[in-house]
Amino acid sequence: MPNLLFICSKNQWRSPTAELLFKNHAVHQARSAGTSDKARVKLNQKMIDWADHIFVMEYRHRDLIKQNFRLNGKALTVLNIEDIYPFNDPELVEILQASLAEYL
Repeated sequence: MPNLLFICSKNQWRSPTAELLFKNHAVHQARSAGTSDKARVKLNQKMIDWADHIFVMEYRHRDLIKQNFRLNGKALTVLNIEDIYPFNDPELVEILQASLAEYL
């Protein structure tokens, strides 16, 4: 079962919304985390190692991960979703569904 990891800054709105899309998914397991020290769930190397594919919301998240963690050849995709949506916002869900269609 491929493991998908979703990353944003504080793990409050965007990445938990993405994780929720995969709750009880037949094929994929998903988790989410944040890059900030104030993140609800803070990203760590164990999460990177667990993931088969890592999705970040912004280019700065990608850059932080590349600077601070070993990716060991993991696939990393920038979704380019701004931090303007609250948790589970219908527009955010629509954007995520379109961006992640091949996984859903």
